[in-house]
Parts: sequence; structure tokens; C-alpha cells
Amino acid sequence: MNKPKGSPKRDQARRDVAACKLAKEYLLGFDLVTPEMLERYLAGEEPDGDVSSIPGIYRQLVRSAQNKNMSPAVIEGSIGNLERLGAVLCRFRPHAVVKKYGTDSEKLLADIVKRLRPTGRVRRTPRSIWPLFCASVLSGAAFLSRFQSADDFETWVRFFDEDERARLALPMLIATEVDGIGFALACDFLKELGFLNFSKPDRHLKYILPELDLCEADDDYTVFKAISRIARNAERTPYAIDKLFWLTGSGRFYEDGFSIRANREAFVSYARRRLR
Repeated sequence: MNKPKGSPKRDQARRDVAACKLAKEYLLGFDLVTPEMLERYLAGEEPDGDVSSIPGIYRQLVRSAQNKNMSPAVIEGSIGNLERLGAVLCRFRPHAVVKKYGTDSEKLLADIVKRLRPTGRVRRTPRSIWPLFCASVLSGAAFLSRFQSADDFETWVRFFDEDERARLALPMLIATEVDGIGFALACDFLKELGFLNFSKPDRHLKYILPELDLCEADDDYTVFKAISRIARNAERTPYAIDKLFWLTGSGRFYEDGFSIRANREAFVSYARRRLR
């Protein structure tokens, strides 16, 4: 049966599309931002490095595992480049990492300190950044060692990805398998591998979407579902919607080497007046 005009579902679809248009309008109001540049960010980037092999996938998992709060500055910033971890992580081969370290994250951290010599203080208390990161790295190796090849891993991901109703179960599963990675970082891992139906519900989206009545709560699960719905209504990928609202909050046009003075509160104020 056809839904009548003015139905909640149709009203939400209109609001989704209008909010996306306003986000673009807001960003294009800054002198340095052009339509072509913005579209390049929304279209999706090439994965950072080769992800056509299990070592390449593991490398991205290691990168995503440190992509929270102050971790990039503490980890990558202190050793210069995450690629250097290949020297202790058996060139990012999960099976070899499991054989070498098992679940002994203290041994891994000792090797990192000895061979890579991180700058600054390396705290070793259980809830400190380095020990948590090493636990994620080793449980991630154990998780990926179950896959025979990159094709095997991709087939597994596509099993969930092809059904929107099942899609959000995948980051939940990865978050359960990999210590400390959480739902949002599991999404980050998948989208950075090139799976554009996965979005990362980060702090900017968790603020903007509820404030604009695009979702009813700011938890990971609700925001992830809202991004998928907005993408469907706006006829874009969830990756594009993620990136669009992230840019309105962060203002970081990192590929082009500059930032604009955008911020999420200013965008919400700008959009809320026009959405009325």
C-alpha cells in the first residue's frame, strides 16, 4: 500500500537529503573548498597500501587499532611510521606473529621498545596505550590467521555486506574478536579496506546527527544505522555520508594539506535554521 504524503518515513527521507545538501553548501562556503575537491573526498580513497593480501589486511588492522584518542601520537608519533612495526611483526604476517608471540603482549612491547626505541615514556600499566595496543595487535593476528587468503577474507565480509540488515553484525563480531578495537574502530578497519558500506560513527557524527534529528541517540549502533539510511535516501554510499559530516565537524582536508575553520557546532547552528 502506498504511504500517504507527509508520512514519517517520507518526511525523514526529505530531511536526510536536505541535511546532506546543507552540509555540502556549508563546506563550499569556504574559499579553499571546490565542488571537485569535495566530491573527491566523498567518492572514496584508495586503501592506504596494498590490501590484496593477508599481510596487507593485517597492516590496516594494526593501523585502525591505534586510531583512537591520543593513540596515533603516542604510537605512530613515537616510532616515526607504523611500517616500522613490520620489523617486529614478521612483516605483518599474522600466522608468524601468532607463532612468535601467542598472546604475550608484554613480550611484544618489550621487542618494540628494544628494536624501535619509541620516543617519550612507554607506560606499561594494563590500561595504558601501549599495552592495550599490543593486545589488539596480537588478538588481531589470531583473528586474521584463520583466513587462508585475502579472497577468503573478502568473501566473508561480503556475506554480511550484501544484506543491510546483517551488515552491522560484522563490526560487532570483529570488535568481539579483537581486543580493544570496539565497534567504531572495526568500522574504520573495514571502510579503510575499501568496503564503502561501512561508516565510522565517530565523535563528530555522534554529535551532528542527533542534533539535526537525523537519529534518535548517539550510540554507535544507532548512528551506524542512521548513516546507512541517510546514504540510501541521498543515493550515496555510507562512506560518503560519513566523510561529508566528518568534514563539517573537523574541517580537515588532509589530502590537500589544509584545514578550514569549520566546526560541528557552527554547522549544526547553520543547518538547524534552514531545516525548519
